[in-house]
Amino acid sequence: MKRFIGTLLFVCAVAFGAYAGETKQPRPQEAAQNDSEAILKKEHGDVPPSPGAPVDKPKAVSREGVEYLQRLRKNTPFGTVGFDLEGLRAGMGVRREPTIKDIKLMRVKIGDVPCEWVLAPGADPHLRLLYLHGGGWVSGSGGRYLMLAAHISAAAKCAVLLPDYRLAPEHPFPAGLEDCVAAHEWIVSNGPSGPGRAKATFIAGDSAGGNLTLATLLALRDRKLPLPAGGIPLSAATDFTLASESLKTVIDPIISARTMPVFRDHYLGKTDPRNPLASPVFGDYRGIPPLLIQVGEHEMLLDDSIRVAKKARADGIPVKLEVWPGMFHVFQSHEPLLPEGREAIDQIAEFMRSLLPRE
Repeated sequence: MKRFIGTLLFVCAVAFGAYAGETKQPRPQEAAQNDSEAILKKEHGDVPPSPGAPVDKPKAVSREGVEYLQRLRKNTPFGTVGFDLEGLRAGMGVRREPTIKDIKLMRVKIGDVPCEWVLAPGADPHLRLLYLHGGGWVSGSGGRYLMLAAHISAAAKCAVLLPDYRLAPEHPFPAGLEDCVAAHEWIVSNGPSGPGRAKATFIAGDSAGGNLTLATLLALRDRKLPLPAGGIPLSAATDFTLASESLKTVIDPIISARTMPVFRDHYLGKTDPRNPLASPVFGDYRGIPPLLIQVGEHEMLLDDSIRVAKKARADGIPVKLEVWPGMFHVFQSHEPLLPEGREAIDQIAEFMRSLLPRE
């Protein structure tokens, strides 16, 4: 019972902002800022950005962000003691209705995959974002991400499609990835109003969905299918060999690094963890569209984002990497939005606008 309650607390944290963690003395704003500067210095010291790529600058942590992190540090990260898949699925499957007034929600199916369109007032139905939910490849749903999708739709003036791709272990790799590839193919020619060519498409996703965002881009390129204008992985898991240093060194207030082998075994089965479609850090990014990568400073997956940004840049792809000081796993999804969450969503919208075709 205690384990089940702990799991529910975690999934509520991911969904509603009641996060968990454990340190006796949370770092103040100035220390968090210095940490981010060191991270970014390390990142740019090894592989400089591609010519013309935006320079990543550390940001100050808001008072709300500092106080929020202090609250997160008072509990225990999910997976610290045991792994409750049933509880995780129960929490991550709860629907969260958008709070934006007059938002439109439209359910559709792509083959057998249930999906839902989210369209904010004034959004262009021909500008389409495929958003791939998180949940460790084993849980989660589009309904859990309606709030975040609504905020992105309002900021970027785009239609957002949330697919309920198949989950492991019942449907291991590459089943979920195939659903994501099919969903992008579909939105190129179909929108919330029915059949019709997209003005532009984008792919975004968080955590496991960030992994699937990158894997979908690689698969689309390899299969010579239409590519989106850009990719937006948030807090992405990119290396199932679990070689990233931050898995050992960062105290993540949301989730324990002990969960990663469990997620890997459920999702991959006997698949080689170095397969680029499973671990995108090993991918060849030539021919991939520009990337905006957002990650929090206090994430066990921090180095997964930094390493994949370096790899894509080394392959000549424009990448904007944003390491957000004081922030945590998928901070953009919390309600009410922190100042950093609002700014990060605005950055997503600006990235999308910068890549739209000129009329």
